[in-house]
Order: sequence, then C-alpha cells, then structure tokens
Amino acid sequence: MKTLLLFRHGKSDWKAAYGHDHDRPIKKRGDRAAARMGRLLAEAGEVPERIVTSSALRARQTLEAAARAGGWTAPVQVSRALYEASPETALDVVRAAPDEASSLMLVGHEPTWSALVRLLIGGGSVRFPTAAIARIDLDVTAWSDAAAGRGTLIWFLIPRFFG
Repeated sequence: MKTLLLFRHGKSDWKAAYGHDHDRPIKKRGDRAAARMGRLLAEAGEVPERIVTSSALRARQTLEAAARAGGWTAPVQVSRALYEASPETALDVVRAAPDEASSLMLVGHEPTWSALVRLLIGGGSVRFPTAAIARIDLDVTAWSDAAAGRGTLIWFLIPRFFG
C-alpha cells in the first residue's frame, strides 16, 4: 500500500506584480491556510516521506509555509512537469517516486488534481479548493504500478473546516 497526498496551492494573489502565471505568488490568506494544513498533517501523523512540488511560485510558497508550520523534513523535488500538467503527466511523476517512500505528496494545481483523483479512484467528482489536501491510498507495492482505478479516497481536507 502506498499513500498519495495531493495538495493544491494556497490562494494566489492576482493583484501582485508578476510577468507570467508561473510567477504568481500566494496571498497572505493562502500562506495562512497552507500553514494551517501543514500543522494539521503533522498533528495527525500524516507528514509525507517524499514531496514533489510544481515549479510555480505559488506551489513552492505553499509547500514552504506548510513545511515550516508542520516541521516537515521530507526531501523535496521541484518539477516543471507538474505545472499545467495533465492527470497522466502527474501520474507519471507518481510512478517515478522511489519505492522506499511509503507516502508521497504532490503540490500543484487545478484542474489536474480533480482529474487525477477521478482517474485514480475510477470516477466520481471532486472540487479542489485552494490549500485542500486529498489522501488516496493506492493498492500497489511499487509506485511504478500506480494506475487508473487502483486508488481509494481516504479523506479530503479543506482549510476552512479548521478555522
């Protein structure tokens, strides 16, 4: 069994000065929500063993806020592939994870996360608000075996539920 955590970036700042969407930062509200989620995962014992984040600034800032607040120390890889990724591309990132890690977090974007959840659990509909996290347990022993329909949605956490 492998555990996949999908973390959507915090609320972004559309009014900030940035040249390209890739460089759009998160708002203070997004930073607070990310920190809340980081603490929540740490308190629940759900800290990931490995993390891959989109290279987009808002995803990296979200991860930094969550990791700082939760005291996470997992190795982090920055991936350009997760920015504007298809669900299949995101699944390829999952499949490339090292098998010694039993849990993996991806930090990224919509609509990729909703589509990836549907793909992994074999249907359904999930709307991913900013800074939400979904846990999907995959019925595999190797990340490379992750495939459509091999996952079970265990929980879905939205920051506004927690203050």
